[in-house]
Formats: sequence, C-alpha cells, structure tokens
Amino acid sequence: MHLEVPAVSLSLADSVLLAADPSPSPTPSETQSPRVPSLEDAHESATNAAGWVEQNWSTWLAIGLQVLLIVVIATVLRVAVRRAITKLIDRMSRTEQSADGSSLGGLLVNLERRRQRSQAIGSVLRSVASFLIIGTAALMILSAFNINLAPLLASAGVAGVAIGFGARNLVTDFLSGVFMILEDQYGVGDTIDAGVASGEVIEVGLRVTKLRGDGGEIWYVRNGEVKRIGNLSQGWATANVDVTVHAGEDLDKVKATLDEVAEKMSAEEPWNELLWGPIEVLGLDSVLLDSMVVRVTAKTMPGKSLTVERELRWRVKRAFDAADIRIVGGATASLEEQPTDPTAGMAAPSAYANATSPQSAAASPLAPPAPTSTTK
Repeated sequence: MHLEVPAVSLSLADSVLLAADPSPSPTPSETQSPRVPSLEDAHESATNAAGWVEQNWSTWLAIGLQVLLIVVIATVLRVAVRRAITKLIDRMSRTEQSADGSSLGGLLVNLERRRQRSQAIGSVLRSVASFLIIGTAALMILSAFNINLAPLLASAGVAGVAIGFGARNLVTDFLSGVFMILEDQYGVGDTIDAGVASGEVIEVGLRVTKLRGDGGEIWYVRNGEVKRIGNLSQGWATANVDVTVHAGEDLDKVKATLDEVAEKMSAEEPWNELLWGPIEVLGLDSVLLDSMVVRVTAKTMPGKSLTVERELRWRVKRAFDAADIRIVGGATASLEEQPTDPTAGMAAPSAYANATSPQSAAASPLAPPAPTSTTK
C-alpha cells in the first residue's frame, strides 16, 4: 500500500497538468518524421494506374483512330477538291479560247487577262473549299472528344451576326468582287465607266478596283459602290464624225469627196488594223436653213475611236479645202478679193443739209412777228 500511493498521486498530478494546459508542446519523442513511400506503395500505385489504363485504353484507341481517320479523309478530300477546281478552271479557259477563237470576242481578251481571271476565280473557290473542309473536320474532331458543340456554335453564330452587322459594307464589297470576277464584267486593261469614276483598270481586287483616269489620277472604287458598269473595251468602238457644210453645197460632190477619203484611209496603215469595218457615209443627219450635217461612221478597235475620229477630221478638212467645199464657220477655200467702195458705208446726202434749200426753209421754225410802234 505504501508503494502504490506515489503512483496514484503522480497520475493525478499528470491529469491536472494536462487539464491546465490544453495544448501541451510536443516533446522531441512525439515529433513524426516524413513517411517515405515503400516498395509496396509504389507497387500499389503502379497496379492502380495499370488497371485504369487497362480499363480506358480501348476508348483512347477508338478516339485516336477516329481523329486520325478524320484528318486523313479531310486532307485527301481537300487535295482532291483543289485539284478538281484547278482542272475545271483550266478547262473553262481552254473552252472559252476555242469558242472565241474565230469570233470577234477572241481578240478582245488577251492571254494575260485570261490568266489573271482564272487565277482569281481558282483562288476564291479553293479558299472556300478549304475553309469548309477544314472547319467541318475541326468540328468532327471536337465532337469525337465528347465536347459539347452547342455553346460553341451558338457563340459563333452570335459573333457572325455581330460581325455581319458591323462589317456589312466589307461583306458587300467582297461578294460584289466575287461575282464581278466570275461574270468577267471587266479586267485589267479595260476602259470602264463605273459611274463614280471612269478610266483604265490597272488592278482588280475582291474589295477594291483601281482605275487610272484620263488625267493620270488613280481612283480606288469599292466594288459594293458600283451600281452600273460601262465597259468601253469589249465588242468594238464606234467613231462618229459630223461634217457641217454650207446649205448651198452640192451633196453629190460632198459624198464623193467623203467616199474618196474613207477608201484611202481604210487602205493605209496603221488605220487598216484599227478599223474593223469600212468607213461609211450615212448621209444627211440634219438640214438647217444655212447648213447641212453629213455623218461619217466606222467600227474601230476598243479604245481607238477617238484616234480614228481625229485622223478622219484631219483628212476631211484637207479634202474639202482641195475640193473647194465650204464648211460652216468660215470659207475653207481661197476666195477672190473684190474691191470695196470706200463710200459704201456712208449715208446718202440729205436735202436738209443745205440751209438755203426749200426743204430746210419749210422745216425752219417761223420767225416771231416784228413789234409795231404807234404815235399819238
């Protein structure tokens, strides 16, 4: 009994100390050292990983094969479509050349313009085809990974609508440029009248067409702003010259002179190459009291009508001078000088100029009567 008392008292003291100090400081013997993974833990982790891989490898393999199949099919389809578009454009170009080779239209479009147009059309079609094929393949790959495409497509739709409203002019210009190239409305080297500007086309783009005006200025015309196009380089041009002669001239002589000028000009170089038809004297275009208008016309190469008109006026003027045919506005032939009377511009003498003439006396005012004097 005497030996157990200290043990009981010690236990009570320890209980008091523990109750007084709720957070006793750890002793060095109670500090835990970091646990080092053992071989058994590594084996267990490897076993779990192998089991997870064994459970999901079939899914991964299926997804990988599906993605690979999509990529291969998209690549092959893109290459095949691009080659088909290239062959189609080349065939269309050869068909147009063979169809227009014997006609007038074959001379209008040179090889450079055909090449540029074919390249532009082929580039647009290839870009559209590549965008559609690659975009579809990307969506299919995302779907293979079980990614929900509904939010992505909804966001893309909203973004497309916003971009469409904000860039509607850009979209309009692009679409107008595509249809302009497909329809071959004009090309590089053509002289056009676009309404807002006119000149020679020096560059054709999907958004902007570049023109050089008559004064050398360069116009940048948006394709979406063009409402009408007047192509002055397709078909042929017409050279019209109106010759105004005096009303008293002999019409047979005038027509014979014009026919001689037309025949001579059509046979000379380089005018025989610029003229695509004979120069025709159409006849009287109008008849006035003191003049007559005779119209002369001819079909020329595109863009050469002004050159032909200037040369034709030059030759007509020289031929009329030689034939003594007067053009309204002045005598074209030399006239004999006639003596002029220096008194022709003077008025005839008047009888009233002589103060002693009976006419002057009759026209003179009456003199007042002389005053009379009376005497008483």
